[in-house]
Amino acid sequence: MPLRVRYHECDGQGIVFNAHYLAYVDMAMFEAEKALFGSHQEALAAGVDVVVAESNLRYRAPCRYDDELVVAVYLNHLGTTSLIIDFEITRDGRLCAEVKTRYVFVDPSTLTKAAPPAAVREAYAAFVPAQAD
Repeated sequence: MPLRVRYHECDGQGIVFNAHYLAYVDMAMFEAEKALFGSHQEALAAGVDVVVAESNLRYRAPCRYDDELVVAVYLNHLGTTSLIIDFEITRDGRLCAEVKTRYVFVDPSTLTKAAPPAAVREAYAAFVPAQAD
């Protein structure tokens, strides 16, 4: 997902304030969901939603106002009721930040943890990395 750093996202040091990186990956996750299901509403209609259970960030290089960034989304692990997504934020091909986020599947009506329906699981499973033999 491409994005351009906006002025108000920068702190007094002139770099992107750390919390905005989580907003960037959240935006990228919605784009991934859109690619898989058509929209967030269609994912909800399929009987699934996800909530963030944990995020870990590692900053590699600062980003500044007007930088053009790319947020890449990689499915790392698909469990019974959760998934782990790795995100890479790059500028001109240079790694700026890495984010690992664990999401928990929830029932959209109750927001309680629930295994996703088979069709949803299959949509995500298509992107699980191949295991080495």
